[in-house]
Amino acid sequence: MQITKLEDGAAAPKPDTKVFTQEELQKEFDFILAERIVRKMAEKGLISDDELHKISEKNRLIFSPYLCEIYQ
Repeated sequence: MQITKLEDGAAAPKPDTKVFTQEELQKEFDFILAERIVRKMAEKGLISDDELHKISEKNRLIFSPYLCEIYQ
């Protein structure tokens, strides 16, 4: 971890930003849609909680979302 001391009037450095490709954005969108469908199926009792977790895990592997750590 890097610590930067700011002097009076100095602006904080901007963090690195990720630029997504169209393909990466599409994968993120597809992942979110797939997760919504699976969660609705679980809410309606069409699949068990165990099946929900297994499908969600496969979705994370297939779609490789950028923030997959927070989806677990």
